[in-house]
Amino acid sequence: MASDRLTVDTADGSFSAYVASPTGTPTGAVIVLQEIFGVNAVMRGITDRFAEQGYLAVCPDLFWRIEPGIDITDQTEAEMAKAFELFGTFDVDKGIEDVGATLKAVRAAYPTIAKTGAVGFCLGGLLAYLTGCRTDADAAVGFYGVGIQDKLGEADGKTTPMLLHIAGQDEFVPAEAQATIQAHFKSVETVTTALYPDQDHAFARQGGAHFDAQAAKTAMDRTDAFFSVYLNAV
Repeated sequence: MASDRLTVDTADGSFSAYVASPTGTPTGAVIVLQEIFGVNAVMRGITDRFAEQGYLAVCPDLFWRIEPGIDITDQTEAEMAKAFELFGTFDVDKGIEDVGATLKAVRAAYPTIAKTGAVGFCLGGLLAYLTGCRTDADAAVGFYGVGIQDKLGEADGKTTPMLLHIAGQDEFVPAEAQATIQAHFKSVETVTTALYPDQDHAFARQGGAHFDAQAAKTAMDRTDAFFSVYLNAV
């Protein structure tokens, strides 16, 4: 595996993306969408993991419009305060435009890759869902996305396959919202939900307060199987 940087151009300026490449020919590409802590060690590690699975993996700096190069953790009160400030300032619609620009840049830089998907966590979980709704990505996976219940109708009539991991004890997604999400997507054939009843928000964030190794493995295994179906070249 090797790491690099990709520059993504938009009408408003350019931003950087962390790139992890597999040792062999990529079987597809995965855009990794960040939590509220920027492109930090956790996100780079997840990006590296998808490269180890055989994908070209790319993690764009989606906070670049606010402050480029955010790289913080969840380990101190000051960093948490900064993260929630960024979350409150972030423009979701512009963020999805930047995801679309990342998809375009990846396809231009790596024209032999046939299919490209997205996976996101927390804020990125919402962005992954909206990527499936608003872009031409081939597949999308969201981990404990915050705010999906307010945008359910965007998936109606869409053909992009999506998988949403839901934490049953999520402190940022109330039980009522979770029930609404699951009920809505029962009638949307392209969207699959996976519930982890005993897990809290960010159960797959290694080193985080709610990290659960078994639940994280189960969710990642499901994600791998999902991408294997929808992203691997045939």
